[in-house]
Amino acid sequence: MGDVIMSTPAFRALKETFGCRLTLLTSEMGSLIAPFVKEIDETIVFDLPWVKTNQSVNTHDCSRLVEKLKTYRFDAAIIFTVYSQNPLPSALMAYLANIPLRLAYCRENPYGLLTDWIPDKEPYSFIQHQVKRDICLVKHVEAMTHEECLSLRYNAKAFETAMRKLSSTGFDPQNEFIVAHAGVSEAKRQYPEPLWIETLNNITQQTDMQILLTGAKNERQLTERVQQATCKKVFAVADLLSLEESIAVIANSALVISVNTSTIHIASAFKIPVVVLYAETNPQHTPWLTRNVVLPFSVPEKLRSKNEVIEFVNRSYYKQYIDYPSPAEVAENVSMLLSESAMQIQPFYST
Repeated sequence: MGDVIMSTPAFRALKETFGCRLTLLTSEMGSLIAPFVKEIDETIVFDLPWVKTNQSVNTHDCSRLVEKLKTYRFDAAIIFTVYSQNPLPSALMAYLANIPLRLAYCRENPYGLLTDWIPDKEPYSFIQHQVKRDICLVKHVEAMTHEECLSLRYNAKAFETAMRKLSSTGFDPQNEFIVAHAGVSEAKRQYPEPLWIETLNNITQQTDMQILLTGAKNERQLTERVQQATCKKVFAVADLLSLEESIAVIANSALVISVNTSTIHIASAFKIPVVVLYAETNPQHTPWLTRNVVLPFSVPEKLRSKNEVIEFVNRSYYKQYIDYPSPAEVAENVSMLLSESAMQIQPFYST
Protein backbone atom coordinates (compact mmCIF):
# COMPACT_ATOMS: atom_id res chain seq x y z
CA MET A 1 0.00 0.00 0.00
CA GLY A 2 2.85 2.36 0.77
CA ASP A 3 4.21 2.05 -2.79
CA VAL A 4 0.82 3.04 -4.23
CA ILE A 5 0.54 6.02 -1.88
CA MET A 6 4.03 7.24 -2.80
CA SER A 7 3.09 7.14 -6.49
CA THR A 8 0.09 9.45 -6.07
CA PRO A 9 1.91 12.70 -7.01
CA ALA A 10 2.96 11.03 -10.27
CA PHE A 11 -0.64 9.89 -10.83
CA ARG A 12 -1.75 13.50 -10.28
CA ALA A 13 0.79 14.74 -12.83
CA LEU A 14 -0.63 12.35 -15.43
CA LYS A 15 -4.21 13.40 -14.74
CA GLU A 16 -3.45 17.13 -14.77
CA THR A 17 -1.30 16.99 -17.91
CA PHE A 18 -3.24 14.59 -20.11
CA GLY A 19 -6.75 14.62 -18.61
CA CYS A 20 -6.62 10.84 -18.86
CA ARG A 21 -8.29 7.95 -17.09
CA LEU A 22 -5.95 5.91 -14.90
CA THR A 23 -6.32 2.18 -14.34
CA LEU A 24 -4.06 0.75 -11.64
CA LEU A 25 -2.82 -2.80 -12.10
CA THR A 26 -1.61 -3.94 -8.70
CA SER A 27 -1.49 -6.78 -6.21
CA GLU A 28 -4.29 -7.63 -3.81
CA MET A 29 -2.44 -5.82 -1.02
CA GLY A 30 -1.82 -2.75 -3.16
CA SER A 31 -5.44 -2.64 -4.26
CA LEU A 32 -6.71 -2.13 -0.71
CA ILE A 33 -5.67 1.53 -0.70
CA ALA A 34 -6.83 2.30 -4.26
CA PRO A 35 -10.43 3.33 -3.36
CA PHE A 36 -9.01 6.16 -1.26
CA VAL A 37 -6.83 7.62 -4.05
CA LYS A 38 -8.94 10.04 -6.07
CA GLU A 39 -6.61 9.96 -9.08
CA ILE A 40 -7.30 6.25 -9.69
CA ASP A 41 -10.37 5.60 -11.88
CA GLU A 42 -10.28 1.81 -11.94
CA THR A 43 -8.22 -1.02 -10.45
CA ILE A 44 -7.22 -4.39 -11.87
CA VAL A 45 -6.14 -6.77 -9.12
CA PHE A 46 -3.68 -9.52 -9.95
CA ASP A 47 -0.86 -11.09 -7.94
CA LEU A 48 1.93 -11.47 -10.47
CA PRO A 49 4.55 -14.20 -10.06
CA TRP A 50 7.43 -11.70 -9.86
CA VAL A 51 5.82 -9.86 -6.93
CA LYS A 52 5.91 -11.19 -3.34
CA THR A 53 2.51 -12.74 -2.62
CA ASN A 54 0.82 -15.55 -0.74
CA GLN A 55 -1.15 -16.54 -3.84
CA SER A 56 -0.01 -19.16 -6.36
CA VAL A 57 -0.13 -18.02 -9.99
CA ASN A 58 0.13 -20.21 -13.10
CA THR A 59 0.81 -19.49 -16.75
CA HIS A 60 -2.87 -19.75 -17.67
CA ASP A 61 -3.74 -17.01 -15.17
CA CYS A 62 -1.08 -14.74 -16.70
CA SER A 63 -2.36 -15.46 -20.21
CA ARG A 64 -5.89 -14.56 -19.16
CA LEU A 65 -4.63 -11.30 -17.69
CA VAL A 66 -2.93 -10.39 -20.98
CA GLU A 67 -6.17 -11.06 -22.85
CA LYS A 68 -8.09 -8.95 -20.35
CA LEU A 69 -5.65 -6.05 -20.77
CA LYS A 70 -6.15 -6.22 -24.55
CA THR A 71 -9.88 -5.55 -24.14
CA TYR A 72 -9.17 -2.20 -22.47
CA ARG A 73 -7.25 -0.89 -25.48
CA PHE A 74 -4.97 1.18 -23.28
CA ASP A 75 -3.06 4.04 -24.90
CA ALA A 76 -0.03 3.66 -22.63
CA ALA A 77 1.47 1.68 -19.77
CA ILE A 78 3.70 3.21 -17.10
CA ILE A 79 5.61 0.78 -14.90
CA PHE A 80 6.45 2.09 -11.43
CA THR A 81 9.29 0.27 -9.67
CA VAL A 82 11.67 0.69 -6.79
CA TYR A 83 15.32 0.61 -7.85
CA SER A 84 15.75 -3.04 -6.82
CA GLN A 85 12.94 -4.28 -9.09
CA ASN A 86 13.20 -5.34 -12.73
CA PRO A 87 10.47 -3.79 -14.93
CA LEU A 88 10.90 -6.15 -17.89
CA PRO A 89 8.33 -8.82 -16.88
CA SER A 90 5.68 -6.09 -16.64
CA ALA A 91 6.94 -4.52 -19.86
CA LEU A 92 6.59 -7.87 -21.64
CA MET A 93 3.02 -8.19 -20.38
CA ALA A 94 2.17 -4.70 -21.67
CA TYR A 95 3.85 -5.54 -25.00
CA LEU A 96 1.84 -8.76 -25.36
CA ALA A 97 -1.34 -6.82 -24.50
CA ASN A 98 -0.70 -4.55 -27.52
CA ILE A 99 -0.29 -1.40 -25.41
CA PRO A 100 1.51 0.91 -27.86
CA LEU A 101 3.40 3.17 -25.43
CA ARG A 102 5.42 1.69 -22.55
CA LEU A 103 7.47 3.73 -20.06
CA ALA A 104 9.80 2.52 -17.27
CA TYR A 105 13.20 2.79 -15.66
CA CYS A 106 15.45 -0.11 -16.67
CA ARG A 107 19.15 -0.97 -16.30
CA GLU A 108 19.30 -3.31 -19.29
CA ASN A 109 18.59 -2.15 -22.82
CA PRO A 110 14.92 -3.16 -23.20
CA TYR A 111 14.95 -2.78 -26.99
CA GLY A 112 11.36 -3.12 -28.22
CA LEU A 113 9.80 -3.90 -24.83
CA LEU A 114 9.83 -0.22 -23.88
CA THR A 115 9.03 2.66 -26.20
CA ASP A 116 10.19 5.16 -23.56
CA TRP A 117 13.23 4.02 -21.62
CA ILE A 118 14.96 5.81 -18.76
CA PRO A 119 18.31 4.15 -17.95
CA ASP A 120 18.12 3.40 -14.23
CA LYS A 121 21.12 4.89 -12.40
CA GLU A 122 19.81 4.15 -8.91
CA PRO A 123 21.24 3.18 -6.49
CA TYR A 124 24.73 2.98 -8.04
CA SER A 125 25.06 6.69 -8.88
CA PHE A 126 22.56 8.25 -6.47
CA ILE A 127 19.43 7.54 -4.42
CA GLN A 128 16.37 9.76 -4.46
CA HIS A 129 13.11 9.55 -2.55
CA GLN A 130 10.62 7.13 -4.12
CA VAL A 131 8.11 9.96 -4.62
CA LYS A 132 10.68 11.96 -6.56
CA ARG A 133 11.69 8.89 -8.57
CA ASP A 134 8.08 8.37 -9.68
CA ILE A 135 7.60 12.07 -10.46
CA CYS A 136 10.76 12.06 -12.60
CA LEU A 137 9.51 8.97 -14.43
CA VAL A 138 6.34 10.65 -15.70
CA LYS A 139 8.18 13.93 -16.28
CA HIS A 140 10.04 12.03 -19.01
CA VAL A 141 6.79 12.20 -21.01
CA GLU A 142 6.21 15.84 -19.92
CA ALA A 143 3.63 15.05 -17.24
CA MET A 144 4.00 17.56 -14.38
CA THR A 145 2.20 18.84 -11.31
CA HIS A 146 2.82 21.72 -8.91
CA GLU A 147 1.33 19.73 -6.02
CA GLU A 148 3.81 17.04 -5.01
CA CYS A 149 2.04 16.06 -1.77
CA LEU A 150 0.70 12.54 -1.28
CA SER A 151 -2.99 11.99 -2.03
CA LEU A 152 -5.52 10.13 0.13
CA ARG A 153 -9.15 10.71 1.04
CA TYR A 154 -11.79 9.24 3.33
CA ASN A 155 -15.49 9.75 4.02
CA ALA A 156 -16.33 11.79 7.10
CA LYS A 157 -18.66 9.00 8.22
CA ALA A 158 -15.63 6.73 8.54
CA PHE A 159 -14.24 8.95 11.29
CA GLU A 160 -17.60 8.97 13.07
CA THR A 161 -17.90 5.19 13.03
CA ALA A 162 -14.27 4.85 14.12
CA MET A 163 -14.88 7.09 17.12
CA ARG A 164 -17.93 5.05 18.12
CA LYS A 165 -15.91 1.83 17.96
CA LEU A 166 -13.02 3.35 19.90
CA SER A 167 -15.37 4.71 22.57
CA SER A 168 -16.43 1.13 23.35
CA THR A 169 -12.86 0.44 24.52
CA GLY A 170 -12.85 3.32 27.03
CA PHE A 171 -11.12 5.73 24.65
CA ASP A 172 -12.27 9.35 25.00
CA PRO A 173 -12.89 10.83 21.51
CA GLN A 174 -12.96 14.35 22.98
CA ASN A 175 -9.26 14.25 23.87
CA GLU A 176 -6.21 14.34 21.61
CA PHE A 177 -4.44 11.09 20.79
CA ILE A 178 -1.30 9.57 19.30
CA VAL A 179 -1.30 6.58 16.93
CA ALA A 180 1.37 3.94 17.54
CA HIS A 181 1.87 1.15 14.98
CA ALA A 182 4.17 -1.69 16.05
CA GLY A 183 3.28 -4.42 13.54
CA VAL A 184 5.49 -5.30 10.58
CA SER A 185 5.09 -7.33 7.41
CA GLU A 186 8.76 -8.39 7.55
CA ALA A 187 10.66 -9.42 10.70
CA LYS A 188 13.68 -7.35 9.67
CA ARG A 189 11.71 -4.13 10.25
CA GLN A 190 10.65 -5.06 13.77
CA TYR A 191 11.28 -2.84 16.77
CA PRO A 192 11.43 -5.18 19.79
CA GLU A 193 8.28 -5.52 21.90
CA PRO A 194 10.01 -4.75 25.25
CA LEU A 195 11.30 -1.48 23.76
CA TRP A 196 7.80 -0.59 22.54
CA ILE A 197 6.48 -1.10 26.06
CA GLU A 198 9.19 1.09 27.60
CA THR A 199 8.72 3.72 24.88
CA LEU A 200 4.99 4.04 25.44
CA ASN A 201 5.44 4.13 29.20
CA ASN A 202 7.89 7.01 28.75
CA ILE A 203 5.49 8.87 26.47
CA THR A 204 2.50 8.48 28.78
CA GLN A 205 4.57 10.01 31.57
CA GLN A 206 5.30 13.06 29.44
CA THR A 207 1.87 13.74 27.95
CA ASP A 208 -1.81 13.38 28.83
CA MET A 209 -2.62 12.22 25.30
CA GLN A 210 -4.16 8.80 24.74
CA ILE A 211 -2.29 6.30 22.58
CA LEU A 212 -4.02 4.03 20.06
CA LEU A 213 -2.10 0.84 19.23
CA THR A 214 -3.28 0.07 15.71
CA GLY A 215 -2.71 -3.01 13.60
CA ALA A 216 -4.14 -5.81 11.51
CA LYS A 217 -5.84 -8.96 12.75
CA ASN A 218 -2.57 -10.89 13.04
CA GLU A 219 -1.13 -8.07 15.20
CA ARG A 220 -3.92 -8.11 17.79
CA GLN A 221 -2.03 -10.26 20.32
CA LEU A 222 1.04 -8.02 20.04
CA THR A 223 -0.95 -4.85 20.71
CA GLU A 224 -2.80 -6.47 23.62
CA ARG A 225 0.44 -7.58 25.25
CA VAL A 226 1.88 -4.08 24.90
CA GLN A 227 -1.30 -2.54 26.30
CA GLN A 228 -1.28 -4.84 29.32
CA ALA A 229 2.29 -3.83 30.11
CA THR A 230 1.61 -0.09 29.88
CA CYS A 231 -1.15 2.05 31.37
CA LYS A 232 -4.83 2.90 31.00
CA LYS A 233 -4.08 5.68 28.49
CA VAL A 234 -2.96 3.04 25.95
CA PHE A 235 -5.64 1.26 23.90
CA ALA A 236 -5.07 -1.87 21.80
CA VAL A 237 -7.32 -1.47 18.76
CA ALA A 238 -5.77 -3.85 16.19
CA ASP A 239 -8.43 -5.38 13.93
CA LEU A 240 -11.09 -3.06 15.36
CA LEU A 241 -11.19 -0.57 12.47
CA SER A 242 -11.69 -0.88 8.73
CA LEU A 243 -8.92 0.49 6.51
CA GLU A 244 -10.92 3.65 5.79
CA GLU A 245 -11.58 4.13 9.51
CA SER A 246 -7.88 3.67 10.21
CA ILE A 247 -7.04 6.30 7.60
CA ALA A 248 -9.53 8.69 9.22
CA VAL A 249 -8.08 8.07 12.68
CA ILE A 250 -4.50 8.64 11.49
CA ALA A 251 -5.59 11.81 9.67
CA ASN A 252 -7.02 13.21 12.91
CA SER A 253 -4.22 12.18 15.26
CA ALA A 254 -1.72 14.54 16.88
CA LEU A 255 1.26 12.38 15.89
CA VAL A 256 2.13 8.92 14.58
CA ILE A 257 4.87 6.61 15.87
CA SER A 258 5.48 3.68 13.56
CA VAL A 259 7.90 1.27 12.03
CA ASN A 260 8.58 1.76 8.32
CA THR A 261 5.26 0.70 6.81
CA SER A 262 2.26 2.19 4.99
CA THR A 263 1.14 3.91 8.22
CA ILE A 264 3.84 6.57 7.84
CA HIS A 265 2.78 7.30 4.25
CA ILE A 266 -0.87 7.60 5.28
CA ALA A 267 0.21 10.08 7.97
CA SER A 268 2.34 11.98 5.45
CA ALA A 269 -0.64 12.36 3.12
CA PHE A 270 -2.41 14.35 5.85
CA LYS A 271 0.78 16.12 7.05
CA ILE A 272 0.63 14.47 10.47
CA PRO A 273 3.99 14.59 12.34
CA VAL A 274 5.75 11.22 12.29
CA VAL A 275 8.42 9.48 14.35
CA VAL A 276 9.67 6.48 12.39
CA LEU A 277 11.55 3.52 13.86
CA TYR A 278 13.31 2.93 10.57
CA ALA A 279 15.00 -0.37 9.74
CA GLU A 280 17.80 0.27 7.25
CA THR A 281 16.17 -1.46 4.29
CA ASN A 282 14.90 1.21 1.88
CA PRO A 283 16.50 4.64 2.37
CA GLN A 284 14.11 6.12 -0.21
CA HIS A 285 10.89 5.43 1.73
CA THR A 286 11.06 8.02 4.51
CA PRO A 287 8.08 10.33 5.30
CA TRP A 288 7.29 12.84 2.55
CA LEU A 289 6.48 16.54 3.10
CA THR A 290 5.50 16.31 6.74
CA ARG A 291 7.37 17.09 9.97
CA ASN A 292 9.24 13.95 10.95
CA VAL A 293 12.09 12.33 12.79
CA VAL A 294 13.66 9.19 11.35
CA LEU A 295 15.38 6.95 13.91
CA PRO A 296 17.32 4.29 11.98
CA PHE A 297 18.52 0.90 13.15
CA SER A 298 20.47 -1.90 11.46
CA VAL A 299 18.85 -5.03 10.11
CA PRO A 300 20.27 -8.28 11.58
CA GLU A 301 22.60 -9.81 9.01
CA LYS A 302 20.65 -13.08 8.80
CA LEU A 303 17.50 -11.16 7.82
CA ARG A 304 19.05 -9.00 5.10
CA SER A 305 17.84 -9.27 1.52
CA LYS A 306 19.75 -11.44 -0.95
CA ASN A 307 18.84 -9.05 -3.77
CA GLU A 308 22.22 -7.93 -5.15
CA VAL A 309 21.04 -4.34 -5.65
CA ILE A 310 19.96 -4.08 -2.02
CA GLU A 311 23.20 -5.74 -0.92
CA PHE A 312 25.06 -2.97 -2.75
CA VAL A 313 23.09 -0.38 -0.76
CA ASN A 314 23.87 -2.24 2.46
CA ARG A 315 27.61 -2.30 1.64
CA SER A 316 27.72 1.31 0.49
CA TYR A 317 25.35 3.18 2.81
CA TYR A 318 24.85 0.98 5.86
CA LYS A 319 28.43 0.16 6.82
CA GLN A 320 28.11 1.11 10.49
CA TYR A 321 26.02 -0.92 12.88
CA ILE A 322 23.24 1.14 14.48
CA ASP A 323 21.47 -0.23 17.55
CA TYR A 324 17.75 0.17 18.13
CA PRO A 325 16.84 3.73 19.16
CA SER A 326 16.35 3.84 22.90
CA PRO A 327 12.86 4.34 24.33
CA ALA A 328 14.08 7.58 25.92
CA GLU A 329 15.24 8.86 22.51
CA VAL A 330 11.94 7.95 20.86
CA ALA A 331 9.92 9.62 23.64
CA GLU A 332 12.13 12.72 23.48
CA ASN A 333 11.51 13.13 19.76
CA VAL A 334 7.78 12.59 20.21
CA SER A 335 7.77 15.36 22.77
CA MET A 336 9.79 17.62 20.48
CA LEU A 337 7.46 17.16 17.50
CA LEU A 338 4.39 17.73 19.64
CA SER A 339 5.77 20.94 21.13
CA GLU A 340 7.57 22.44 18.14
CA SER A 341 4.84 22.89 15.56
CA ALA A 342 7.03 25.27 13.56
CA MET A 343 9.82 22.73 13.13
CA GLN A 344 11.12 22.52 9.57
CA ILE A 345 10.55 19.39 7.52
CA GLN A 346 13.52 17.08 7.71
CA PRO A 347 14.93 16.73 4.18
CA PHE A 348 15.66 13.36 2.59
CA TYR A 349 19.41 12.83 2.39
CA SER A 350 20.34 12.22 -1.25
CA THR A 351 23.81 11.07 -2.20
